Amino acid sequence: MLNRPPVQDIFRAPFEVLPGTRDRRLLILCDHASNALPKDYALLGLPEAEFERHIAYDIGAAGVVRRLAEILGANAVLSGFSRLLIDPNRGPDDPTLVMRLSDGSVIPGNARIGPEEVTKRMQAYYEPYHAAITGLIDEALDLGDVPVLVSIHSFTPSWKGVPRRWQAGLLWDKDPRLAGPLIEELKAEGLVTGDNEPYDGALENDTMYRHGTLRGLPHALIEVRQDLISEPDGQAEWAERLARMLTSILKDPALSRIEHFGSRVGHGHTAPPNDV
Repeated sequence: MLNRPPVQDIFRAPFEVLPGTRDRRLLILCDHASNALPKDYALLGLPEAEFERHIAYDIGAAGVVRRLAEILGANAVLSGFSRLLIDPNRGPDDPTLVMRLSDGSVIPGNARIGPEEVTKRMQAYYEPYHAAITGLIDEALDLGDVPVLVSIHSFTPSWKGVPRRWQAGLLWDKDPRLAGPLIEELKAEGLVTGDNEPYDGALENDTMYRHGTLRGLPHALIEVRQDLISEPDGQAEWAERLARMLTSILKDPALSRIEHFGSRVGHGHTAPPNDV
């Protein structure tokens, strides 16, 4: 019998902060960095193999974030818990905040969850993660810097049997300052890049809405197809690519000011599947 490592991360804390050493103006986020669960939750009744799937975390995203933060000397915040416990990239009132069914898998530990347990998970895991982000934003603003928020996610190569042609996608609401140049740079390298594809970036009270849109900070959510970053070499390649692009884009003075663009939220937009 092979002695392979466990497929699930060990839960340590609700979040991890990687302190910046150079460009503290840039804040890199990873909402779905981990597939870890506290022991009390007993895998939510799922087989351990389910935690290798995208329903539990964003495959490859944490590796990209760690390498990108290292290259740029930027602050980063990574979640320390599985999205199956509670999804930090959803608003408190979003029906997909705690998933009962995800991509064909019933989540037994969530199936009969009540409001008290949701509140418990919010207080213990969700809010500490967001408080860490808020703290770093406030710290930068106190120093006279306008933070630029970059959130790294990954998406499945196919959804419900339909292959996805995009290699990356930029999700954004109405603030084009960061998403627009990144789309142009990625397309210039010949990469098939989605503009609010495979999902729409207008999602009420998600991480970018809460910390970027409402505060007038430049921000963008970058999605990379999982098969391109499932291994360390691919993660390093994408981190180095994004670092090169961001180094150039961040020179734009428009990214050094607070500016409110409003939002498309509330105009018929619905939550995407549990893959963002």
